[in-house]
Amino acid sequence: MSETDENTAPALSFDLTADPWIPVLRQDGEHVELSLRQVFDQAHGLRRIVGDLPTQEFALLRLLLAVAHDALDGPRDVEHWAELWADDDCFAPVGAYLGEHRDRFDLFHDRTPFFQVAGLHTAKGEVSSLNRIVADVPNGAPFFSSRMPAVDRLTYAEAARWVVHAHAYDTSGIKTGVVGDGRVKGGRVYPLGVGWAGNLGGVFAEGRTLRETLLLNMVAPADTVGLSDWDAGDDLPAWRRDACGPGAEPVRRPTGVRDLYTWQTRRLLLHADGDGVHGVVLGYGDPLTARNKHGCEPMTAWRRSKTQEKKHGEPTAYMPREHDPARAAWRGLASLIADRGAPDQGAEAAPYLSPRLFGWISQLVTSGALAEGFLVRARIVGAQYGTQQSVIDEVVDDHVSMAVVLLHERKSEYAEQAISAVTDAEEAVTALGDLATNLARAAGTDSEGPRATARDSGFHVLGTHYRTWLAALDGSADPYAARAEWQRQVHRIVGRLGDGLIDRAGDAAWQGRVITVKSRTEWLNAGLAGNWFRYRLDTCLGHPRDSDQPTDTGGESEATAAESEATAAESEATAGESEATAGESEATVPAAAMSVPPAAAPVTEGHV
Repeated sequence: MSETDENTAPALSFDLTADPWIPVLRQDGEHVELSLRQVFDQAHGLRRIVGDLPTQEFALLRLLLAVAHDALDGPRDVEHWAELWADDDCFAPVGAYLGEHRDRFDLFHDRTPFFQVAGLHTAKGEVSSLNRIVADVPNGAPFFSSRMPAVDRLTYAEAARWVVHAHAYDTSGIKTGVVGDGRVKGGRVYPLGVGWAGNLGGVFAEGRTLRETLLLNMVAPADTVGLSDWDAGDDLPAWRRDACGPGAEPVRRPTGVRDLYTWQTRRLLLHADGDGVHGVVLGYGDPLTARNKHGCEPMTAWRRSKTQEKKHGEPTAYMPREHDPARAAWRGLASLIADRGAPDQGAEAAPYLSPRLFGWISQLVTSGALAEGFLVRARIVGAQYGTQQSVIDEVVDDHVSMAVVLLHERKSEYAEQAISAVTDAEEAVTALGDLATNLARAAGTDSEGPRATARDSGFHVLGTHYRTWLAALDGSADPYAARAEWQRQVHRIVGRLGDGLIDRAGDAAWQGRVITVKSRTEWLNAGLAGNWFRYRLDTCLGHPRDSDQPTDTGGESEATAAESEATAAESEATAGESEATAGESEATVPAAAMSVPPAAAPVTEGHV
């Protein structure tokens, strides 16, 4: 932080290009804060950004990407990207670039404060608490945060991070109107939606170092399939455009990723003194509707919305595919890597689109610019909002590591078997949940709790094993033999979990009882439930002694089957388009529906 000369009143200044404010993790495990210039200079020795929240990490990464895209004026295509990847000093031009635009990166500049509006004020001169921008203080639940009970002050570095986060993830709701904003009615501006990144099921590729992470996520829009729906004009970040006023700019689409990653969704101004930041004026900025932005935004998957098509009279409408906090990243692998490109002319529009970012990485590995065995972590980050998007209820952060051969356009068998392996796990856990249900019914007790517990246990155990299996599925492995081994592994693991449930079932379940199945009654006990369970495992996974060819249980293609499973519980979002992904909507499978042939299970008696 610097001040004016000693003959004038001190003027605040915090230079984001020179003063440390971005928290990072070094390769040796040390946590430090660095300036923008230092981050790029030392990117090869840094593991990753470490934000106050995962959403802050995502927002800061997109800021760094905008800087890198603009400073390097690229990548222009795959060849240019390959040159940057091979150049250990590829970010050298960033230093001079930051020096050129240094004034726009001053957090307290008198005319152009970074990501703020100079002189922003309300009609009554109100200054809000910092709780308005600090997202780790839940509204109405301050005791669930280390900042208890409110945020009185922030350091300049903290405030800078939360300013970036506010533009990306600020909540919706009624906000106090600022002078000069034509949308003010009665001193207020009514809800206009969350910050742009808050609409997304954020996805990015993480390498071994921050340098690799930055390069992996630097797409070439002109060379990326499906990423071309831009407004006319130069692609410029916010700091190379005219400073914003208090009102909204004319409605337009982004001109490119540099524009999109620094989109000014809010108007705000920090209030600070020599001891830190103590307040903020916060209002709405430039709204950006999420509908049909799949041609602009590369860092999210997309889903087709029949609700939006009907509402706006459009033949197709895509909305960002948000993350389900109850669903681990490995179970949603199909949404990241399956080929969901635009259909052929005349065909029905695809129900889902994978992130354009992974389409770009697919081009890199297919062209040979990126080695097939290179391992990346697919990170998913997102915010789940509640109460009309006026609060952040939950933050999603997960990852799954995989070799980029899974994205190879001419080696689709790797992706197909990886997706089908998830289906194997899902079907096995479904059988485990059905076993728990039937044991509870045989004992005459409630079945919902045991079923949910069994499923949670199954997915938890299989998740660790699947991540290890997937990371080893590189270009040197036979994908079919690997999946067959995975099926044997799932059979053993889930089989043991099922045996444990049966062992603990209790005398009542072993004695059994007559249960009602639709319009008839049947006898059910622990022995019969166990036989059904083992038959189900053998059907969906094959017997552990089977050959090295994987067992497929349906006629659907691998990607189609995975897509059907992964989205079984997704319902169309309504007016607010908050995707309802309640996990799985599986009804309890009736005993009769799981009946097995006489050769596979003992003949039951006691039918009425």
